Amino acid sequence: MDGTVLVADDDRTIRTVLTQALTRAGCKVQATSSLTTLMRWVAEGAGDVVITDVMMPDGNGLEMLPKISADRPDLPVIVISAQNTIMTTIKAAEAEAFDYLPKPFDLPDLMKRTAKALEASRGRRGGAAPEPAPEAGELPLVGRSAAMQEVYKLIARVLNAQLPVIVTGESGTGKSLVARTIHDMSDRRGRPFVALSESTFARREPLADVLAEAGTGTVLFEEIGELPDEYQMKAVHLMDAAGNNGPRFLASSQTELSQAMAAGKLRNDLFYRLDGAVLSLPPLRARVEDIGLLAEHFLAKASGTGGGANSFAPDALEALRHYNWPGNVRQLANTVERLALTARSREISAVEVNGVLSAQPSLAPSLGALSDEKLSQSVARHLQRYFDLHGDALPPPGLYARILREMELPLLEIALDATGGNQAKCADLLGINRNTLRKKISELDISVTRRRKMM
Repeated sequence: MDGTVLVADDDRTIRTVLTQALTRAGCKVQATSSLTTLMRWVAEGAGDVVITDVMMPDGNGLEMLPKISADRPDLPVIVISAQNTIMTTIKAAEAEAFDYLPKPFDLPDLMKRTAKALEASRGRRGGAAPEPAPEAGELPLVGRSAAMQEVYKLIARVLNAQLPVIVTGESGTGKSLVARTIHDMSDRRGRPFVALSESTFARREPLADVLAEAGTGTVLFEEIGELPDEYQMKAVHLMDAAGNNGPRFLASSQTELSQAMAAGKLRNDLFYRLDGAVLSLPPLRARVEDIGLLAEHFLAKASGTGGGANSFAPDALEALRHYNWPGNVRQLANTVERLALTARSREISAVEVNGVLSAQPSLAPSLGALSDEKLSQSVARHLQRYFDLHGDALPPPGLYARILREMELPLLEIALDATGGNQAKCADLLGINRNTLRKKISELDISVTRRRKMM
């Protein structure tokens, strides 16, 4: 992609995420928190595409669309809004917005839409054809769930900071991918990225060679809590030798480093050198709404490399969504690749999905780390960890609605599945009005498949 994108949003983290992603894709970006500034840029003839929030401190973005359209009819406007109601969508369409996305938006999806808007802008002006839009696989992360949007925001906050970053998460959640993303989207992206694991530590002698290779780039200590003590000591020496003008240090770990240190698995001196920002990745079972998106993403990649199938039947995606995925995203990717190669037709069926999943390990059904843990205790742990991730800062506003949405979505989906998609029975089961249930299904964009439930 190339061209200039005007970004207007009063959320600093969103401006940062969009600026970094668009710049990395080859665009020039002008970002502001002011609608007045945006309109001045438009009047001056700046920009090829506009991305604007609706509710801004000094006005309403939707109300400005007619003026933009009158002054610059060749300027596509993409509207993003946390007011993701049907009326907002209708108003955006009536105002002739080029596109509309509710918050939290999916970054790869927004990038694709921006590429289309740039193409449309060039076509209207009779310009040369743009570069093709990047495929989702070329973007660093995939996921539109609230949990992943929080990860995106935290990444944006630590991108260009000099302090170390610890990326935690279960095996297969994508810790190395996130570490690489932090490097690739930071101001060090043109410099070396060196990953050190237990196996590579033994081959990297002397450590001065590591510093020479990394330069002022980035060094990642993979699974730092699992490294033998001798390699942890080398990591300490490496960080000390680097000084202030050396590489930035990142680390990944399946466990919280403070817990690893308390258990005697991590050296105290290494912990204190790495103790900077902490970015915790959610397991796949905590972002169920991303499973379908990820599965289709991996299937598209497999199809491009010779896989037979190229789509999922709706009930096949449902089967994937109801599996616990103890191996997280990595397990899902391997499963989809296997399904793509072994499917009997171009569409993968639920029978085929269940056949593959039945041979794989699954998690015991529990609400938390302990089988006898109450739901309220599990939620309390999750919330406390979420607040801890933000350090001394508070989470973004709107926390109450985001948490309720995360609770509502799986509750409604599981209840609908248990009642075979019968909304009357589901409303009775939940103890809510049927119209309320319909409204929630629409708001949460839940796909309901009516079928006979075998009791």
